[in-house]
Amino acid sequence: MNRFEIALADVIGEENLTRIQDTKVCIAGAGGLGSNCALHLVRCGFKKLRIIDFDLVEYSNLNRQFYFVAQVGREKVKALKENLLLINTDLAIEALSEKINQDNVIDYITGCDVVVEALDNVYSKTILVEACLDSKKRLVAASGLAGWRNSGGIKIHCIKNNFYIVGDLVSEAGPACPQLAPGVNVAAAMQADVVLGYFLKQPPGPKKT
Repeated sequence: MNRFEIALADVIGEENLTRIQDTKVCIAGAGGLGSNCALHLVRCGFKKLRIIDFDLVEYSNLNRQFYFVAQVGREKVKALKENLLLINTDLAIEALSEKINQDNVIDYITGCDVVVEALDNVYSKTILVEACLDSKKRLVAASGLAGWRNSGGIKIHCIKNNFYIVGDLVSEAGPACPQLAPGVNVAAAMQADVVLGYFLKQPPGPKKT
């Protein structure tokens, strides 16, 4: 283990860290949700990530996504990989600058233990969810996280045993209800928390005493 991992093991225990590091996470989308969820997962010890996004970093992304001015114009997946390696230098990241479609979606989720849906395209979101449900792959999706002063409305919804949705299920992004850093980061952190809780063998929500 490197020094970051040794320090983290002191917090969560070496056995838990080993379990986390043996887990491979597919993150579909590297925008506000995906980039920040990846940030939280890496800080929790996850090392094996497959990140998929075909987009480039734009100035309009910087208000809520885990990128910096110097990275504008670069492929998101490559810029995100660079940023995540600043947290843990020993990550194993597959950075795929590609678009999810019906022909490749199964290939993308194969070999991963859990899938984080962080897409803003309805078509891609739909085929990813359907592919995961058909394969019984554990899936953490998101819906309804736009606006402000609504972070308390963002919840974890258990749709079925292997399918969770984070959000208020209502707030659609638009001119009057933009996606901003607080709501996006709350949802991204909750997605990461669902993944973390599962692999630490704890259900989402308050720990029962």
